[in-house]
Amino acid sequence: MPLTRSLPLLLGLGLSLLTGAEIAQAETVVNKSVRYYAVGGKTTAEIDRELSRHGPMTKSTGSRHPGTTEIRFGGEISFADEGGRCRVRAVKVIVSTKITLPRWTNRNQASRDMGLLWDTLAADIKRHEERHAEIARNHARTLEARLSGLTSARTCAALQAKASEITEKTSAEHDADQARFDRVEAANFQKRLGRLLQVRIERARK
Repeated sequence: MPLTRSLPLLLGLGLSLLTGAEIAQAETVVNKSVRYYAVGGKTTAEIDRELSRHGPMTKSTGSRHPGTTEIRFGGEISFADEGGRCRVRAVKVIVSTKITLPRWTNRNQASRDMGLLWDTLAADIKRHEERHAEIARNHARTLEARLSGLTSARTCAALQAKASEITEKTSAEHDADQARFDRVEAANFQKRLGRLLQVRIERARK
């Protein structure tokens, strides 16, 4: 089953100009939510069909997937004009992640082996999507640190241009890291799932 997901990236920073000699403030705000969708079926083929029919649709691929992580960046940055120099006064970066995962409704009616297989698959999907959210949080903190660390400039327009460059650079790095993670995960999916399933089977026998 495919493990690609939607990663819409909306990185917009509101800008404002203030005056005063206050110490620059920085903040990273993290918002996270998780929703579930129902999956029926009692066999591997039936569950696969259910995931294909009811999994979340992604705009980037135009198809459904077992799990998705939607990521949105936002926030604001303000500047202070002090004696002919402009500096960063405050930075707030907001990252919001919405994870969508499957929930099997026929667990009590299925075989023990099918239960083990589902537990293994569901745990791997959840781990994968949680990692996408973690990558986003890490880049949000990187962006906050880079923006708050900007040195002063002669004009606030020049400082704003530097902030835009940093934002675009961090956005590109975020996208590259997410894509790299997906490539590695896709290449190792079958081996990883088989290994995890074997571990669960061995634990169940004890």
